[in-house]
Amino acid sequence: MEENGGRKTPAGLEYVSVRFSNGEVVVSVCDEEVLGRVLVDPEKGIRYVVDPLFYKGELKSVEEALEILSTATTGNLVGDRIVKVAVEKGIIHPDAVLVVENVPIAFFATI
Repeated sequence: MEENGGRKTPAGLEYVSVRFSNGEVVVSVCDEEVLGRVLVDPEKGIRYVVDPLFYKGELKSVEEALEILSTATTGNLVGDRIVKVAVEKGIIHPDAVLVVENVPIAFFATI
């Protein structure tokens, strides 16, 4: 367990991938344990693949992942740890979190 603003969160690492495209910085982060999962919600018509080709980058701590996310113009986040902390830090609005198979997913773009 690690301290997170006075609260305990499960320790773990994040896969962080950074890509550059047409002046944009695309940062994708997922909790290491969700990499490769296929998340399905038939009622909502959702099938989301946490594709290693997209998400698998370097393994980083949550704090390091947040620092890299601060450089992003577009962010893709999947997993309990990274989404929870991104909401707490105001990067993601709580209403913008989609949950599929108990796994939170969030995206953001700067304008």
